[in-house]
Amino acid sequence: MIVGKVVGSIVSTRKCDNLVGNKFMIVEPVEKMKSHTDQFVAIDNIGAGIGEIVLVAQGSAARIGCGLETAPVDAAIVGIVDDGAGLEL
Repeated sequence: MIVGKVVGSIVSTRKCDNLVGNKFMIVEPVEKMKSHTDQFVAIDNIGAGIGEIVLVAQGSAARIGCGLETAPVDAAIVGIVDDGAGLEL
């Protein structure tokens, strides 16, 4: 899992059938957790908002974490951070 900040959202009216009804957010990983990308899109089934610090699962854990095992999901917001003491945002 990584920690990141929700910086935006994406609207897609045409998408794979098993993604219909899901919300997509743009997440920017905290500085120490950045790897090859500065931002990425994550599916959001928990209702995170722009500006919130979130926990993100990636890969197969993302699909399982959001209950979409057969969907093309690469990242999923699985938690909202209440206390980020020690995080460098």
